[in-house]
Amino acid sequence: MPDLLDLAIEAHGGWNRWLQVKQLRAHVAVGGAIWQVKGWPGALADIRVSADPHRQHVEYAPFLEAGQRGVYDADRTALIAASGEIREQRESPRASFKGHGLATRWDAQQLIYFSGYAMWTYLTTPFLFRLPGFEVEETEPWTEDGEAWRGLRVTFPAHVQSHSTEQTFYFDASGLLRRHDYSVEIMGGTSTAHYVSDPKCIGGLVFPTRRRAYSKGPDNRPLRDRLAVAIDFLSIEVE
Repeated sequence: MPDLLDLAIEAHGGWNRWLQVKQLRAHVAVGGAIWQVKGWPGALADIRVSADPHRQHVEYAPFLEAGQRGVYDADRTALIAASGEIREQRESPRASFKGHGLATRWDAQQLIYFSGYAMWTYLTTPFLFRLPGFEVEETEPWTEDGEAWRGLRVTFPAHVQSHSTEQTFYFDASGLLRRHDYSVEIMGGTSTAHYVSDPKCIGGLVFPTRRRAYSKGPDNRPLRDRLAVAIDFLSIEVE
């Protein structure tokens, strides 16, 4: 049986092709209940995103108002005007979530941080798991809707910002990602089953273009009436 990470990377376009990529751009529509809870309904409903595939850097535009960008880096977030002026920024943004729970409202910098690291994780999976410091281990397979998916437990290094230190990714027989489970630590810990579908080959890479994240019950099944986040990629460009 092939190594699961190798199988997944090959199914999503291959390591050599990934190393050639300089920039990822997408037009996305983001919804779900979490944005209302956090005080930002519709903030990402129609937005352009660009991401550096090889370092933690994401930009959203227009962000909250015309001409303004939201910029995410692992250790900094910022609101930047069309002129290039930094309107506000925050160093070490993860520390600002101390004591937060699911219902705690976010400010603009916290919105940038969460949406930035999340989008970077989604656009770079599964390739980022080969970066230094990541630990991967295949788990027992998971059966859902009559299909058996192979599970990959991934431990993220401390310098890579993401939902939680440990996350599990499920891949089908061809190596394509189907589900992603995690706990959102900056919300006080959640139990999430995040489904991906509608894969498309773009620029030699394969991206799921539909994402739906649900609260997860104790039986590891999604609670379908609790849609936390919905992401539709309307277009993706690979440079």
